[in-house]
Amino acid sequence: MRFSFLPIVVLIMPILEIAGFIIVGKAIGLWLTLALVLFTSFLGLLILRLGGIGMVRNLQDAGRTGAQPADELVNGAMRVVAGILLFIPGFITDILGLLLLSPAIRRFFWKAFGPRVVVSGSFRQSGPQSGSGFRNDREPAGNSKVVDLDEEEFHREGPRDSPWSQKPDDRDLPKP
Repeated sequence: MRFSFLPIVVLIMPILEIAGFIIVGKAIGLWLTLALVLFTSFLGLLILRLGGIGMVRNLQDAGRTGAQPADELVNGAMRVVAGILLFIPGFITDILGLLLLSPAIRRFFWKAFGPRVVVSGSFRQSGPQSGSGFRNDREPAGNSKVVDLDEEEFHREGPRDSPWSQKPDDRDLPKP
């Protein structure tokens, strides 16, 4: 049986945040404390918005070059987590969110937890198509039993009296 610290953190975190509010409120005053909380919440929303757009742009660039998007995905995800932590009222979550904005801290977390993360799927670059200018398709596995057929190549053999082989307007549906 494994012991998890998550329930303890969930129970203790609000108490620590309230203590942080009291300590900061005594040091700088009520109005500055409230202004600081509102400012970090606004900063968190801004980071969420810009981080999401930046992550999509980085993923598109990785798709164009054919590179694995793991680093861009992890950095973008950590920026999103930083934005969420900054949005949550409290000084401890703000400190954790500001730490996650640092590229050095993100690299440290990726080195610590990266070997445990498995990124599956491979990406390949196809020729340009109308609209987007590039295309990413997942390549099927080497021993996959998936056969991709066009509409002209597909035909069904077997009993014709099955309701699945009839067209929708051929079925005996009650008329209103």
